[in-house]
Formats: sequence, C-alpha cells, structure tokens
Amino acid sequence: MLKSKTFVKKTRSGGIMKIVREHYLRDDIWCGSEVCTECKQEETVLQKDACIESNLCSFPHYLLPDTNIVLSQIDILEDPLIKNVIILQTVLQEVRHRSAPIYKRLKDILHDKEKHFYTFTNEHHRETYIEREQGESANDRNDRAIRISTKWYSDHLNNTPTDKRLKVVLLTNDRGNKEKAEESGLLTYRCEEYVKSLIANPELVDRLALTNDDKNEITSSKVLFPEHLPLSRIQSGIKSGTFQQGTFRASRDNYLEATVFVHGEGDDSTEVLIQGLQNLNRAVHQDLVAVEILPLNQWVAPSSVVLQDEGPKEDDVTEEEEAELKSGPSGAASRKPTGRVVGIIKRNWRPFCGMLFLSQIKEATRHLFTPADRRIPRIRIETRQAATLAGQRIMVAVDGWPKHSRYPNGHFVRSLGSAGDNETETEVLLLEHDVPHQDFSQAVLSFLPKMPWNITEEDMAVREDLRNLTVCSVDPPGCTDIDDALHCRDLPNGNQEVGVHIADVSHFIRPGNAMDLEAANRGTTVYLTGRRIDMVPELLSSNLCSLRSSVERLAFSCIWEINDKAEIVKTRFTKSVINSKASLTYAEAQMRIDDANMNDDTTKSLRGLNRLAKILKKRRIEKGALTLSSPEVRFHIDSETHDPIDLQTKELKETNSMVEEFMLLANISVAQKIYDEFSECALLRKHPAPPPSNYDILNKAAKSKDLVIHTDSAKALADSLDAAQVDGFPYFNTLLRILATRCMMQAVYFCSGMDSDFHHYGLASPIYTHFTSPIRRYSDIIVHRLLAVAIGADSTYPDLMDKHKQSALCNNLNYRHKMAQYAQRASVAYHTQLFFKSRGILNEEGFILFVRKNAIIVLIPKFGLEGTVFFENKDKPSPKLIFNEEAPSLTVEGHSFNMFDKVKVTISLDASNVQHQKIRMSLVEPVISGVSVAPSEPEVKRAKLDR
Repeated sequence: MLKSKTFVKKTRSGGIMKIVREHYLRDDIWCGSEVCTECKQEETVLQKDACIESNLCSFPHYLLPDTNIVLSQIDILEDPLIKNVIILQTVLQEVRHRSAPIYKRLKDILHDKEKHFYTFTNEHHRETYIEREQGESANDRNDRAIRISTKWYSDHLNNTPTDKRLKVVLLTNDRGNKEKAEESGLLTYRCEEYVKSLIANPELVDRLALTNDDKNEITSSKVLFPEHLPLSRIQSGIKSGTFQQGTFRASRDNYLEATVFVHGEGDDSTEVLIQGLQNLNRAVHQDLVAVEILPLNQWVAPSSVVLQDEGPKEDDVTEEEEAELKSGPSGAASRKPTGRVVGIIKRNWRPFCGMLFLSQIKEATRHLFTPADRRIPRIRIETRQAATLAGQRIMVAVDGWPKHSRYPNGHFVRSLGSAGDNETETEVLLLEHDVPHQDFSQAVLSFLPKMPWNITEEDMAVREDLRNLTVCSVDPPGCTDIDDALHCRDLPNGNQEVGVHIADVSHFIRPGNAMDLEAANRGTTVYLTGRRIDMVPELLSSNLCSLRSSVERLAFSCIWEINDKAEIVKTRFTKSVINSKASLTYAEAQMRIDDANMNDDTTKSLRGLNRLAKILKKRRIEKGALTLSSPEVRFHIDSETHDPIDLQTKELKETNSMVEEFMLLANISVAQKIYDEFSECALLRKHPAPPPSNYDILNKAAKSKDLVIHTDSAKALADSLDAAQVDGFPYFNTLLRILATRCMMQAVYFCSGMDSDFHHYGLASPIYTHFTSPIRRYSDIIVHRLLAVAIGADSTYPDLMDKHKQSALCNNLNYRHKMAQYAQRASVAYHTQLFFKSRGILNEEGFILFVRKNAIIVLIPKFGLEGTVFFENKDKPSPKLIFNEEAPSLTVEGHSFNMFDKVKVTISLDASNVQHQKIRMSLVEPVISGVSVAPSEPEVKRAKLDR
C-alpha cells in the first residue's frame, strides 16, 4: 500500500520546488511477541511470561511508554527490572530529534537482549499508520498514533488463543493523552503510579524523575530567581543584539561566579563575567545560555576571593553570600564585560557523581546531594534509602530547577560503591570526565585478526623490507604500547639516514567498521595512575601493533637523508616491515650513550640520533619554540594494594629530548605532505597565540622582580624567559616558565579546509599534525590514512575527503583529549591524597605561585603539588587582610606575601569530609600570630610540550 505526501519548498535561488515523498505501508510487520501465532516471525523479543510483581497489574503485561516517558524516565527504563517493553517507531523518532544522549541510551537498551525491548515500526504498518488531521498539531498526531498502536497491540494479542491474560499497559504522564486512552478502553497508568505499584522493588521509586507537579510540591512559595525568558524572546533578542549566547562555565574557586564564553566572528570571541546567584540564574556548568550585557558602569572585576559552598542553605539567597563578591578590585583596567543570564537555550545536564548529605530531620526523605565536581550545585533528591546510601558514591540526574528553589531537583540513578574504595573512586573519576571505559563489545572484537597472526607474503610484496636496520625504541619504564622506533646510520656520501618508524595501526583498523567507530568515539588512550584505558583492544595496543624488540612488525616509516648540520636533504614515506633490535627505557638509552665502552650498532645509532637532536632543538628554539615547564610526578605503586608508596617528580634526560625532536620532525614532515596532497581535508593541529590579557599575571610576576617579559611573539617570549634570572634564586626561572605554561591556549585539531590559521605557537612551526602515536590517538590513524592515500599505499573513502565530517571528528577528538588530560590530573591528585594519608604530617618548602584576596597558592616542587593556604581570622575584627591586586600581594597581620616568595608549610590529609578529602596546608614559616589556616584543595598540574 502506497501513501504519498506532496509539499513545496523554496530553493536558495528563490524558486519553488515541488517535493513528493512516497510512504509505503505493509501488513507483514511482526509484533515481536512469543505468544503470537498470527505473525510469521522468524524470531521474537517480547516474552510469553512477562510477569513482574505489581499490585496494579497482577497479570502478564508489556509496557508501551510514550515519548515523554522515555525522555524523562530513561533511568527507570534502564533498570534491569524493567523488561518486555514496546518502543514505537513514532517514539523512537521523536526521541532522536529531541535528545541525542537519551536516544543513544535507548538504542543501547534495544540492543541488550536481556532487556527484551522491541521496536515496532508502527509508521509503516497498514493498521497503525495515521495521517495528521486538519488543525491537529504534530504532538497531538503523535499521541494519537501511540494510542492507535496500543489499541492494535491489545486487540492483536487478545486474538491469540494461547494466553488471553496478556495485556499492554500504556505509560504516559500527559493528562490529556491518559484521559483519551482511558476513553478508548486502554489500560493506562502514569509512570509514578506504575513504579510505586512494584511492591517487591521499592528502591525503584528513587529513580523516578520528578514531574512538574512533584517539583511544585518541594519548593517554597518565595521567588528566588528571575523567570527565564521563553525561547522565542531569546531568539529575537540574539538576532537584534540585545542578548548574547554562549557556554556557561562555572568557577571552581568561587561558587558565586561564572563566565559565559560568547563565540564571535574570527578572533572576536569574548568572555562575559557573571556574579551573584540572581545573575547566575540557575544556569549549570556547560549549559548553553543567553546573557544580557549590563551597562558599563555595572561592569566589575573577577573576584579575588576563594569561596566554596560549604553547606546546605535554606531556599533563600543571603546578603552575606552576595556581599562576598562586592569587595573585588574596582580599577577600570580590571573590569570585564559583566552580564546576567536571562534564559537557557540548551541544558547540558548529565548524571553527576557525588555523595548524599543527609537531612538532619528524622525520617526525612528529601536530602541534598553534593556533586564531586565543585562547579555543579547541590541537588535536592527524594529517597527512602538514605541510610543505605550514606557513605556511598552515587549518581544523580537533574530533573529541573524551579525559580522558587535554592537548589535544582533531581533523582537517584544508581550506587557506584563505597567512598574511598580505589575501584569506586576510579569509576567516579572516569564517569565525571566522560571517559568511555566499558569493555570492548563483541562487535568490536570480531574485527581483530585471528591468532596466530603472521606477516604474509602479500604484506611483504607491498612494503619495504627494513628488518635489517638497527631500529630501537625508547620509552618510559613499563611501556607496552610502543608506537614509535628510530634508526640512524651513516650513508656513503657522508650524510646520515634517520628513520622514524610508527606502528601501522591503520592496517588493522579499517574505515567504518565497529572497531574504527569505537576508536573514533574514544579518541585517545587515557593514562591514569596504575591503569590504562585503551583506545583499541589490547591485542593490538600491547601486542600486534606494539613495536616490541625481536619481533617483526608492520610500520609506517618516515625516512630522511640528513647532513652534518641536521638539515634535511631528502624525505620519503613508506609502508614497511621492521624488526626492532632493542626496547629501551630513557634511562637505559642514556646509559648506552654515556658509556664509552659500549660501541654496538644500537648504541652508535643512539649517539647519532642524540647528536642530531641537539642541533635540531637548538635551531627550533632559535626560531622561537617555547621551552616551558610544569612539574610532573611519578608514583611507585604497591603491586598488591595498588596504593602509592613513593612520589617523585620526573627527571628528564637527554634521551627524552632526543625522541621528542624526531617525533616533532616526523609530525611536521607528514603535515606538509598531507596538506600538499589534500589542501581541503588534511587533519592538522594548531596552537593559537594567547591573547595579550593572558600574560597579565606573568608580567606582574616579572615586574615584582624588576624584569620585563616581552610577549609580542613566541620568539620574544622565549628570549625573555631565557634572560629572566634572579641572583641567588635559581628556581625563579622554572617558576616563571610554570606560570608561562598557564598563560597558553589549548592546542587543537582542525580540518585544513575549515580554517586559515595553521600556525603552532608553542613549536614555532607554520604547520603541524599528529602522526607518531596511532595506538593511543585516533587523530594519528586518520593522518596515516591520508598519508597512505598520498603515497598510493591505500585507497581513499568518502568520509576521509569530506571536510565537514573531518571537522566534526576534530571537535570530538579535541573534547576527548581535553577530558583525558583532566582525568589524568584527577588521578594524580587522588593518588597524592593516598600517599599523604599514609605519610602523616610532613614539613616541606614551597613557593607562592598566586596570591588571592584571602589565600595564597603554594607549589611544593618536591612533589609537584599545588595547594591553597586560606587565611581566616576568627578572633579579631576585620580587616586584617590587605590585598593589593596590582602587585599582587596579600598582607596578613603586617606580613606581606608576594608571588614566588619561599614559604614552609605542613602537609597532611584532611579526611573529615569523605566527599572532598583535602590536602591540608598550613603555614610554618613565616610565623604569623593570631591567624588560623584552613585546609586547602590540592592540584597536581601536568603539562608538556605538544608532540
């Protein structure tokens, strides 16, 4: 049966185009039920014995949720208890259009055979398809389609002689839809009614998302926040320039402050400062919001106060809270564009990890949930299992934030385990940073090569045989995913041949298959302390792709002829087969280079590489490449308890720099090659120059020591940093470079056809990409594919040449890379806490990195640890703290603290708050009487030059 729809569409040129769409209807679409004898179905999904203990439905039944139930109650549908559910095509399509994350979760449920969820294509079934009536809204038409399909299922299953008791239950929270369904004789319940009827599983009630009626019940009558403007007003305001739209970024240091990053044309992006609860107006970190810029005379400077929401408050915005912000620096130069949130364009809520803050009221069911991420506000939830959840890490989803409520409302999703347990804390860390870490699916694993695997004659026929070369790898200790190896040998003409050989991962991962899609989604391998979350299955990452010694491996080689001045004479790229002669650590390679008694081929190769690398690095720095600094730490982990037993800052050797120089050279050479061949779709990496304002803190720090830092170019900055020395203070230059690192922008992937600025600021290179780590970075796999096509070693495919798809891929890679960095830092911070937990109280010397209005931020070089010493004066009247924003300096009881001052602090773990355990730093020297010092929140900062 054929239906057709005809409509007209206006073209770009202003013409009118007639569109005819054909819609085919069938009567052979299966119902999916085991009890059915009418449908000639090859397999069934819905079970015959669909029983669940309910005081409303004591008979076998299938559930059929409408669209809003799926959108709002996905946590209920994901529960293992809920099975035998019919998802209509109408519902699936609506969910897809309205929420991509929930659509993905629903698709995951549909693919889970244990759940028995069945998709019924009602829009193509002759008896369930309906056309939209005149004057009927699209929403009303879809509600009617859902009722028609429910009726069809009920009648269809009742015609089955095997079991007349089986019924279909429509779940809807829409009052009008429910009334019409009941008028049609359909069995219909609200989701809350049905879930509360499951008497054997009362804990499921906690996972119910609040309906609008529920939200009104638990809020006060007092309006605390301004009304959000409707979307139509927001859109017209943005069009007229009255409002700006941007991403809301809450402050970690001050819960009463945020910025909204407004994207503009080219470099015209701006940050709008938001201060005070009323102006923040219920926006949550990463929401897309509309802001109104306040008049110039209301612009303010960012607050210098470190302020954290330390406890539950009543549904009121207190004057004390707002007053905390009013004492910021008022100089015109310090002020920034300031605004207020007038509406939410798109919520970016996700399930949040954290802990329950139990109500002090006996028998209470309403409690406050404290997220692990301090940028997220507390969330009010209703639960009857608070006693059980106390001390547990749990997940909570936000349902809404009424204007009458101090906090948003939400519901319990699931428990993750006991707080403080290593596995639980790692799970929290991965979830909070959105790191995909589930086991690889069978669909992914099915594309692994069959073992035993060997290099075939067909492989050898299309590759260069380099197995005779003295190739070796140099990596950190314990590295099993070896991406790269090198060789260096003398040529008869007096030049040297240098090769960088990279694991040929793209040979194993073919475009578009399940393994490729999974790697593209993960984007990067994530290295935590004591654990690695692989981008590709371990058979590839640690075995078949890893360039281990004494085994033959497939590689993609970049080979140069280089003269004595380290100038490139010739470059070529080839698919190859290598056999590494040694897998060395940086320390082992360094010992070979330094030991005059060692003169084997591998050692000679390393010495040649090291000599050339020094020349390359010197030339790169002369061109303006930055040598920045950031303390990196290494833990020694107990093999049984997995707790850290030692913590040291990493020592870098010449061999670290040697490997880095040739990886940089390979990346630059490959970048130029793929851009020359594919100017519109090359995947490149750039590092934007920081805006001048980013250097304010660096300039102030230098000025305090009567030095000047020039920042008009990377070369000027590099030269200024080299010249910045203070007599008797050798660590000063390192501190300055650490500060300069914080001024930098994030390096990002981009598609060459979508951008015109390719420059890499930190490396002082006009073009750059990532080629050298395809085991752990998906960007490198794409670059390998582009290079293979460029040299005729592989064929292309449509997505590789589509600049828009490449650009979308780059956005995901940038996000995954950023979150991986944050996850790694969080893992180091957590293990630092474990280390100090077993160490008790330590006294250590440190340096002041930053000065705030009520605190100093101290770096402990020995541990690469950064923490905040808060000053509180509870016994004497204020002010005893005098903050000079220009210096910057903080005077406490007459003693002045300046950037880079040396201090001595005690370090210990404060575990009084299980949710947010803190490294407590308190001042030992200089001694200041009458001042108590509060615990700090530590950070371990890690950064390195972009390879």
